[in-house]
Amino acid sequence: MRRPLRALQENMKLQFPIAQPDEAALERGRLLFAKETDFLKGVVAMDGMPPADRIEVCFAGRSNVGKSTLINALTGRKALARASNTPGRTQEINFFTCSTSHYLVDLPGYGFAKAPVKTVEKWQRLLKSYLSGRANLRRAFVLIDTRHGAKQVDQEIMTLLNKAAVPFQIVMTKADKVKADEREKNLNQTREIISKHPAAYPEMIVTSSEKGQGIDVLRAVIESIV
Repeated sequence: MRRPLRALQENMKLQFPIAQPDEAALERGRLLFAKETDFLKGVVAMDGMPPADRIEVCFAGRSNVGKSTLINALTGRKALARASNTPGRTQEINFFTCSTSHYLVDLPGYGFAKAPVKTVEKWQRLLKSYLSGRANLRRAFVLIDTRHGAKQVDQEIMTLLNKAAVPFQIVMTKADKVKADEREKNLNQTREIISKHPAAYPEMIVTSSEKGQGIDVLRAVIESIV
């Protein structure tokens, strides 16, 4: 039974390999994020959205997956996005301007959150409205904790992105927090899940905000979009 399983895993790696931009692409990504990035506004309702006058990429993920920390590492700004060990701290859709070319968007964490049920439901409605109704959104980066792999709630967001025809790309976070064999197992589990979602972009990005792993790759990928 091992051979068919191994063959399936190898096929998944071919379908969803780890992104490896060339040196020129990495340099373009570095130059893009060497420009000024600033917090623009936090939005709690769709009528508070900034004008859809530039390309957007957004970051979605379960509570405490490391979205804010990743944005800080990506932009080289330690406190640009507020990070917390308390799940559910990000209670708004937070917009950041990167030069004049695009917005980076930090979405409220979905799934578990230490907040009243009605508050969580409000966040989820806002999240779904944004993902299905923002015409200038070019790609959603769905963050998955490498220690745990994709969960049911992640699949629900992927399904929503499918329905909204929003391409999404998987970004594995906290890759330094798990041993190599466990990391590979969870990568393969995530590959198997995203293979069922037509909106999934056919490359994955593996990151560690703490160690800086994959940050240059993510910069290059965003540069190629904008």
